[in-house]
Amino acid sequence: MENKHRKRILITGAAGFLGSHLCDRFILEDYHVIGMDNLITGDLQNIAHLFKLENFEFYNHDVSKFVHVPGHLDYVLHFASPASPIDYLKIPIQTLKVGSLGTHNLLGLARAKSARILVASTSEIYGDPNVSPQSEDYWGNVNPVGPRGVYDEAKRFQEAMTTAYHNFHQLETRIVRIFNTFGSRMRLNDGRAIPTFIAQALRGEDLTLFGNGLQTRSFCYVSDQVEGIFNVLHGDCSTPINIGNPDEINLNQLAKEIIEITQSKSKIRYQELPTEDPKQRRPDISKAKRLLDWEPRVSRKEGLERTIEYYRTLPITALEHKDFKYYNHR
Repeated sequence: MENKHRKRILITGAAGFLGSHLCDRFILEDYHVIGMDNLITGDLQNIAHLFKLENFEFYNHDVSKFVHVPGHLDYVLHFASPASPIDYLKIPIQTLKVGSLGTHNLLGLARAKSARILVASTSEIYGDPNVSPQSEDYWGNVNPVGPRGVYDEAKRFQEAMTTAYHNFHQLETRIVRIFNTFGSRMRLNDGRAIPTFIAQALRGEDLTLFGNGLQTRSFCYVSDQVEGIFNVLHGDCSTPINIGNPDEINLNQLAKEIIEITQSKSKIRYQELPTEDPKQRRPDISKAKRLLDWEPRVSRKEGLERTIEYYRTLPITALEHKDFKYYNHR
């Protein structure tokens, strides 16, 4: 039976990297967590430890279709979406639908339940930026018909739809722009830089960098990201807020750090730069500091050590998997 005193939250994309960590965070706060995922990129192993709990339930459902959740809801977190280029280039239509139809369905659900909704946007809406660091008032430099347009424009539409519901229906909405995040439960073969570099280093292979490796990224450890998202949800700001780590590093330096931490004998190998790969990515988090009193606490080195230790615990077959492409712009 529903516990009337326990807050209830729906988390879409619950079996994914960030979604699963958010489930853990709200379980710790004694929320009743309703996870939802169609498992197109998520993995039930990420939330298997939660199924035994009486305050967790799971729906295998595609939010691009009508969403129904019985009982009251206090909050909705919309994290359902492919987030890696290797995924959204493979399933472009589904990516656009989850950002548009899925967002519309969940905004409607939140309105019907009088719930506050937080949508997960991305630093990718800034495109290949002309300014650095990127602050929330920068409108971005995005090609809507480029290879990454399906993801970028899905997220830009998501922000516009969410803002329209806030302005027209007075719905309580929150928008978080998530910058590069890493940590346990990231798929080794999802094509992003850190898991790819770690897998290659642990296998003793050359680490593959595109272009000259001077592209910069700013990596936030997952526990910091989750805490930032938690604060955005419970804060009072309805306009977008960047959550990320402003500690900027180029990919050459990142690869060398991973080789050093893993004590691998791997070398660095360069390949042709992908189309429209952003040259720079660094968040301006002054808004999060001012409004939420939030900033990252875990250093990149400490985060890498934790992440590498996690990957070392995976079955050897996971590390042996080599059938993937690598896109180092995420």
